[in-house]
Parts: sequence; C-alpha cells; structure tokens
Amino acid sequence: SRQLCNTFCDTVVYRRKLRSDVAAAFPNLSAEQLTELIPNKEELNVIKIYSHKGEAVTVYMNNRNPILFEIEKALYPTVYTLWVYPDLLPAFSTWPPVLQKLAGGADLMLPGVVVPSSGFPQVERGTLCAVTLLGNRAPVAVAVATMSTAEMLAAGMKGKGFVVLHTYTDHLWEYGDKSYPPTLAPLVTDPAEKESAEDEDEMEEKESVISFSTDPLQQVDVGDLSLKEREGCAVLMGKEELHENRDAETAEDANIEVQQETEDRRTLQEQMDALFNQCFFHALKYKVKKSDLPLLTSTFLRNHMFSCCPAGQQLDIKKSSYKKFSKFLQCMQHQKVLQVKELNKGVESIVEVDWKHPDIRAFAVPEGFSSTSADQDRKREDKEQAYHAPEIIPLYGVSTKMIPLFQESGHR
Repeated sequence: SRQLCNTFCDTVVYRRKLRSDVAAAFPNLSAEQLTELIPNKEELNVIKIYSHKGEAVTVYMNNRNPILFEIEKALYPTVYTLWVYPDLLPAFSTWPPVLQKLAGGADLMLPGVVVPSSGFPQVERGTLCAVTLLGNRAPVAVAVATMSTAEMLAAGMKGKGFVVLHTYTDHLWEYGDKSYPPTLAPLVTDPAEKESAEDEDEMEEKESVISFSTDPLQQVDVGDLSLKEREGCAVLMGKEELHENRDAETAEDANIEVQQETEDRRTLQEQMDALFNQCFFHALKYKVKKSDLPLLTSTFLRNHMFSCCPAGQQLDIKKSSYKKFSKFLQCMQHQKVLQVKELNKGVESIVEVDWKHPDIRAFAVPEGFSSTSADQDRKREDKEQAYHAPEIIPLYGVSTKMIPLFQESGHR
C-alpha cells in the first residue's frame, strides 16, 4: 500500500462525527467502549492509502495501531480493535493452517470453516464477520459473508463463504506494533452441551464403579486360551479354585487399568511436550534454511512446526508444561539450540541456529511420520541452492488495431 497523507485529528467535531459513524456501524459498542476506541484527548491520526487493487482506503490510527479502516464510506475494524472487543462481530472459526492462505490473499471457502456443535451465528449476505482460529476466540481476519447462514448449510458447506478484507500479518497489521493475537478461551458452551458433558462424566464414574462391583467372571479375559486349555484348567483346579483364580486376575487387571488411566492423565502434558520437541527439531532440520533467518517466531510455529505435526495430532501450547511458545523457545535457547532476539518492539525473531547441535543432528523422522516429506524437503533445498538460469522465449501478440492485417492468416 502507498501512503498519501497523514493527518492529525485534533478537532472535537471530527472526533464526534467519527464516533457517531462508529456507533451506527457497530451498535454493540457501549458509550464507554466508544470513548476508549476514539478518545477525546489522545492523538488520533488519519492515513489515506491506496490498496494493490487501486482502492482508496482511509485508516484511523490510535496509539500507533490502526483501529479502523474505511472503504467507500463503510467502516471496518482492524484485528487490533477486535482483539480488544472480540465479540464485536459474528465469528466463524477455521483451522490454523488456513491462516497462511488468507494472509496470502485467498478468500475463506466453506469447506475450511469449522462447524461448531452449537451451530453457526445467524448472518445475512453482506454481513461483516470475524474469522478466528480453532481454540482461540481472538479474530485473525475481517471478512464479508457471501451468503446467509441458511444458504451456507443448504449449499452443503461448499463454495466461497467469505470475502476477506484484512488479516493478521498483512500490510495494514504491519502499520501497528505488530503484536501477536491474544489467547482468548472459547465462550462457555450452551447448557445442553454442559449437561451432556456432565452426563458423560457421570457415566464414566458409574462404569468405573461397575467394573469393580460386577461379577469377576464377566470381567476376566480368557480369550487367549483355547477351549481345551480352559477345560483342562477347570478339571485340574476345580470350579471353586478356578473361580478364586479368576477373581484374583480380575482384580489385578482392574488395578492395572486404573494405573494406566492415571498414568495417561499424568503424562498428557508430557506427551504434548514431546510432540513440541519433535516438531521443533523436525522443522529446524528439514524446513528452515539459513537464508530464512531472521525468522519470526510466529511464522516458524505457523508455517514450519505445524506442517511437521503427525496426522491425527495437533500442537496446543496450552496443554504443554510451557503454556507459552515464548517460554518453549527460551528453554531451547538455554540449551543453545538457537538464539531469539526482539528485533522490533514486541516481535521476537529467530536470528541464529546451531545446525551442528547434537540434538538437531541426532533427530530422525519418527516411523509413524511420512519420511518422504523429509526427503522432499532435502531435495527441494538442493534444487534451491543450485541456480538455473530461466529460458526466455519471445512471443508476439496481435493488437486490436492490427487484426485486419492478420485476418487472412488466421492469427489472433
């Protein structure tokens, strides 16, 4: 985008007019929130720019961050504003890898929209909406719905659902302090879902009690024994001895199951830590090149580590012992695997990687993961390093004024 002018809005009348327009565009904002968004005394700047499409865009800045932008007299909030007021617009969720496509200029297609159990918010065609990532309520894009909620469902969730106007990491976002989206927990589920979840917990408790109180004969597993072996055991031990033996086996199996359950609960955090370590070293060894540095930590997580996650699993820093990705990188920095610096205010980047570190050298792609992707990464890296000059072929086209000269030859 190209900056045309930067104007300081110091007139009270101008601020009142802008506040009135914002109140009309977003009636959900209270009077206090309007005053916070457009303050009376703090500096408020207006920047006029041209987009790549040639559209004239007016951007309103407050505290060094763009808070609103205006296209053809229509006001839209930026992601910075939506992070403060996440419920300002009806929100639709998508998968984290889709964000890279949206930031590259793609619109949001309906197959990429996650259908919540509570259903979609009711919107009409042309409604301004927010786009969030699964598991985080902080919006990452501002879009306009191309069809109503009923039309989306009637179309079988196929086709273009939203025209994206602005995303996190785009040029408009770069005008601000380039901060990361906050982590906002999803809203509390509806009462029906809460009741079903409570019912499931009650059923699990009942099942655990039943496993101890029912007849051990129904619990013992003798599937590994053949019919003759079971009959032989019954003849040698007798009915009472067999019954006592099965009681002991059942109690032992139940104890093992309880231990395994508690162990699974205890190691859930450790499993997520191990998954983060695996994806981290996988990305450093096969995805990141020296020419990529310095690399934004958010880009490293989104574009490199997510792609190294095995099928059926999902990286979730909240479920790990680190809780924040910055703490995870600090741990790796203490191990001298890499070096992270804050090149811009509030934005951290990976500036150096010790490619000879023993942990990076010793890393091997797990058996369950497709090793061909790692081989493809190596081959792609070799191809990128070997430069091949492009072959340039001159082509000629017939202009409109020259068409009469080429009518007989048939060229167009």
